[in-house]
Amino acid sequence: MATIYDVARLAQVSPATVSRVFNGTSVSAEKVAAVRRAAEQLRFTPNRTARNLRTQSSEVIGLVIPDIENPYFTEMARGVEDVASGAGYSVVLCNSDSQPEKEATYLQIAVSEHMSGVIIAPASERTRLDGILDTGRPVVAVDRHTVYDIDGVVMANREAGASATEGLLEAGYRRIAYIGGPEGIDTAAERAAGWRAALAAGAPDIASDELLRFANFRVDGGRAAMEELLALPERPDAVVAGNNLIGVGAIQVLTEHGLTPPEVGVAVIGSLPFTTLSPTAVTVVRLPAREMGVSAARMLLERIGGDSRPSRTVVLPSEVLPASAVRS
Repeated sequence: MATIYDVARLAQVSPATVSRVFNGTSVSAEKVAAVRRAAEQLRFTPNRTARNLRTQSSEVIGLVIPDIENPYFTEMARGVEDVASGAGYSVVLCNSDSQPEKEATYLQIAVSEHMSGVIIAPASERTRLDGILDTGRPVVAVDRHTVYDIDGVVMANREAGASATEGLLEAGYRRIAYIGGPEGIDTAAERAAGWRAALAAGAPDIASDELLRFANFRVDGGRAAMEELLALPERPDAVVAGNNLIGVGAIQVLTEHGLTPPEVGVAVIGSLPFTTLSPTAVTVVRLPAREMGVSAARMLLERIGGDSRPSRTVVLPSEVLPASAVRS
């Protein structure tokens, strides 16, 4: 039976390098390829059971997200899985349904099952990570900030809210409403702040308070808020949806009222997963969800491998895809 030393001799690297490759620690692509070729030729299989006993952790990472039905999070999960599987790790996907209690249960399971680390999109401002951090396991936050000194990957949310609003202003709309997720979620609050700033700069005579609605991040939240906005004595002539599913709900209600774009302008932060009209009628602020998952997984694997640098936060930019429909 081949050993790690046999693999090292054939790949012309040190045994320590072979160990780093199979433990998911950062190693040059050239050395990774050489080690994997040698291992395949020798039919070498690393003794994962021995490693797990030695490190008291499994080659499994947890990914806790608030809504598995939202394509934004499934796209992000794909990025995590691509990186993790390439390093020999499996990913356990956990859906918290934005419920802190359910989220806490998954975090306890991550500890009891000796997972190597966790990537989490916090369910709310009440998310607690003390239990898993006390074990020394690394945690990376995605999409949202936490109060903990840990690594994170987030979007440029204020910029996204402003860009969506500016796109509608440039198209000639002025009375622009905003529908966001729960106000306590920083993602929703930051995007709303970007909308408010852009509206104040581009249409200073428009009172923004009555045009702001916080809902949940789902289709029903977008529907309910859009119905409220259309019931105003003076309805908005455009709306910014704070995420993709809110956008779907808002468009559904507008369509039911015979107000499809460009009669009422729509800008959506996040790519529309499904809609009853052409996506070219809607301004879309694309969020690089897969890139978020890739970045988070790489950061987590670095921490698992022993990286002790100070925590850092990566901020990913958005991309504006303007509507091609022209307002009459």
